[in-house]
Amino acid sequence: MPSMIAARLHAYGQPMTLDRIEVPQPRPSDVLIEVKACGVVPNLARVVSNFFGTLTPDNKMMPPLPAIFGLDPAGVVAQAGEQVLTVRPGDRVYVNPARSCGSCRMCRSGAPLDCPSFTLQGYFGRSQEIMRAYPYGGLAQFITAPVSALVKLPDNVSFAAAARFGYFGTAYSALRKLGAGPGRTLLINGISGQLGLNAALLALAMGATKILGTGRNVALLERVKKLAPERTEVLAVPEAPTLPSPASGGGKGGGADPLVGWAKQQTDGYGVDAVLDCLPPGAPATALLRALFCLRRGGHAVNVGAVLETLPINAFWMMTNRIGVAGSVWFTTAEGEDMAAMAGAGTLNLSVLEHRVSPLSKINEVLAGMNHRDGGFTNFVIDPTRVD
Repeated sequence: MPSMIAARLHAYGQPMTLDRIEVPQPRPSDVLIEVKACGVVPNLARVVSNFFGTLTPDNKMMPPLPAIFGLDPAGVVAQAGEQVLTVRPGDRVYVNPARSCGSCRMCRSGAPLDCPSFTLQGYFGRSQEIMRAYPYGGLAQFITAPVSALVKLPDNVSFAAAARFGYFGTAYSALRKLGAGPGRTLLINGISGQLGLNAALLALAMGATKILGTGRNVALLERVKKLAPERTEVLAVPEAPTLPSPASGGGKGGGADPLVGWAKQQTDGYGVDAVLDCLPPGAPATALLRALFCLRRGGHAVNVGAVLETLPINAFWMMTNRIGVAGSVWFTTAEGEDMAAMAGAGTLNLSVLEHRVSPLSKINEVLAGMNHRDGGFTNFVIDPTRVD
């Protein structure tokens, strides 16, 4: 049997090791992908240190060990199963890692992201069965995946750029929920980070009239503004203070906040149409809450940044101001096709990404050094074809 090199985790909290294992064989409706690039998300360091084990001691959300992680693989189809009709060896593809059972009510109705067994191949999820069926993440030279997970890549989209599609897709799915487009004003909370920058690039591609963005690093904020200075305004905000009266919503508590005042100034006093919150898990709840206070009456917010602290929001304020707040996780393969089409047409600008490509043998060093980055502009990528 042919063999390959994979970075495997044998114990949570320990470094990955390079192991030689057999190349997997695709099932009839699967494909075998030779991985050319795999994106590395900052959260992966938290995952492999057993973060979810602290939330669910039985570790049901984590893949069985030894595990091959790697959330955002892109590569070339090496072999297609006998039931695969429209994909051929040699096709350049991104592999959407979203997996669902395919047979529950949500899957049958076309909502696979709402499947109770939703699982991310090469990461974590809600189904041990799915993780065993698709145990190969992108930190391996070959992986198998369902043909339904493939996004075909235009020739002008590099494998390294496609390895960022997880962030782009997460932002794109949320922006669609918010109706981002012409005539809409959007506030991206955390615009200079990994999710926020991608959201800004997509919002520009989708025709959003005005994009407001927050962050703490002034230099990074100025870089974001330069992407489209006539449509983008940015504000450097300190660590979120304690709001005078969170329960008062847009009243004294919201109005007294400098972020809210700035947002209303930028929108003729109305407030923004939509808020996309991209703050990381460690951000305080007040930092998310103050962004919600920037919404106009009837505005909507979507959270994709996963702030962990409980949000002290006032239901009466939400009701009387017709405020909508929702969560969004990942994206469908169809949404991935949309992004690939935008990138192929040149409306989605991927050229601002600064690819930092490392061989598979450097995965532990990459995870340890991910805090050293230029916000969302740095794109960490592993090339599994290199094991030097």
